[in-house]
Amino acid sequence: MSVFSNLFGSSEKQNNSNSKINWIPLQDLGQLNEIINISNEKPVVIFKHSTRCIVSRTALKQFEIETLQCNVFTENNVATYFLDLLAHRDISNEIANRFGVQHQSPQLLLIKEGKSVYDVSHSDIDAAELKVKL
Repeated sequence: MSVFSNLFGSSEKQNNSNSKINWIPLQDLGQLNEIINISNEKPVVIFKHSTRCIVSRTALKQFEIETLQCNVFTENNVATYFLDLLAHRDISNEIANRFGVQHQSPQLLLIKEGKSVYDVSHSDIDAAELKVKL
């Protein structure tokens, strides 16, 4: 079982209690085109996570707790993608390229109309601030 599966459950169990957010695994470069298309209809959040980093794990867990407290994600108002950047560094590099952001980990990006309109990393990841940007 992968570290992603250990942390959040397998892809078949994405809605279980291990994950506070219904993450869509970002595992293929082609999904970036999908993200751009979706972002024309509704905002897209990408969370880039290093599965070997305690700082990244802490930021992720804190973000998940805050999103519940702040009611950031209402039903279907945002598409939420999760990138295990150790397994998919090529996708992380392409995100930096396509959206004009410097690679960080952990990192949160908000994509609207095909562009990154907000990106933060480490302790700057804040669900309440994201809610304002949505």
